[in-house]
Amino acid sequence: MNSETWFIRSDEEAKRHALIAELSREFAATAKIHDEQGTFPHEHIDALRKAGYVTWTVPKKYGGQGISLYEMLLHQEQIARGDGSTALAIGWHVGMMLNLSASEALPEDVYREICTSVLKQGSLINSCASEPATGSPSRGGRPETTAVPVDGGYRITGRKTFSTLSPELDWILVTAGISDSTQVGEFLVRGEDIRIEETWNVLGMRASGSHDIILENVFVPERHLVARLEPGEKSKRNSDGGGWMLHVPATYLGVALNARDFALEYAGTYQPNSLPHPIAKVDHIQNKLGQMELKLLAARTMMYDLAHRWDEASPAERPKLRPQLGAVKTLATNSAVEVVDLAMRVVGARSLSRDLVLERLYRDVRAGLHNPPMDDITYRSLSEVAVAERLQQKQR
Repeated sequence: MNSETWFIRSDEEAKRHALIAELSREFAATAKIHDEQGTFPHEHIDALRKAGYVTWTVPKKYGGQGISLYEMLLHQEQIARGDGSTALAIGWHVGMMLNLSASEALPEDVYREICTSVLKQGSLINSCASEPATGSPSRGGRPETTAVPVDGGYRITGRKTFSTLSPELDWILVTAGISDSTQVGEFLVRGEDIRIEETWNVLGMRASGSHDIILENVFVPERHLVARLEPGEKSKRNSDGGGWMLHVPATYLGVALNARDFALEYAGTYQPNSLPHPIAKVDHIQNKLGQMELKLLAARTMMYDLAHRWDEASPAERPKLRPQLGAVKTLATNSAVEVVDLAMRVVGARSLSRDLVLERLYRDVRAGLHNPPMDDITYRSLSEVAVAERLQQKQR
């Protein structure tokens, strides 16, 4: 069994994975163009829509495939082997659909409305909460986006940053401070009601469409205010422990696997005239290739093990997995950066050429370090759990 099939567990997973692998190869052919031009890969998203992928995490009772978190990660990783930006973008949609199902955070009729639109029109959703002044919502802080009560609903005005997948969003879950109140509301906004400002001009993941979205006096009906949160209160979406967020490390491991594949092919075929064999037989190259394999094996094994544990856990048990799920993200994204760096060391100075894929992968993989949860939060969470558990053991 090789790394292509190691984590696949059933014929059904293998069948769906083969479809995604074919699409991933197609995406790889145009990923370079979108990266260079900073354009959004609409044709990639449309291909995923036509393949039905956008419906796979919709629950079966609404007509979707209802695939597991584990299987979703298999596909996210594979898409990223072709184009990391496409994987990151679509990952927020398939992940959110899984999250909304597991957490039951939305009123049933509203969630059914979203699921129906995904099944019938291929509609896409993401949560957009980051703002220029507050940064990531994981750090706390009241949003400056404001919702003013009016007859029948609310008028929302504000700006959200890092709004990945923005050019294709049909539904957007936004946070806004409710005027004349200490509460923060979670509102479901239609994509047709927002304006996109194309601000995304960054080092890596250049084609993810993570632009700013502008809400200008947008009307949202009362039924689309899906939650009212008091200061410090967590959204019900957090009740699933954050398993869905593993789509982020899966994406960056896919980028690292792409770099690893390139380095293996290069080492196995490049033979300078100073050697009687390809460089794959040189000791220091073997050492680097071995380090890459070990880092990938450790990170992927941990990720898929925790995904399986999340899938098998009860709703009450899932929040307890949050520290370990955060650890997956930290280990995977840092390992992915290290793997791409090792791949470039194997290839040497040629890896810096913009004609080779490694240069783009080097830029893309670094973006993973800035997706939540941040490393410091993961380390703090793990340490607090470890100390608490140890003190409990001492008291027995």
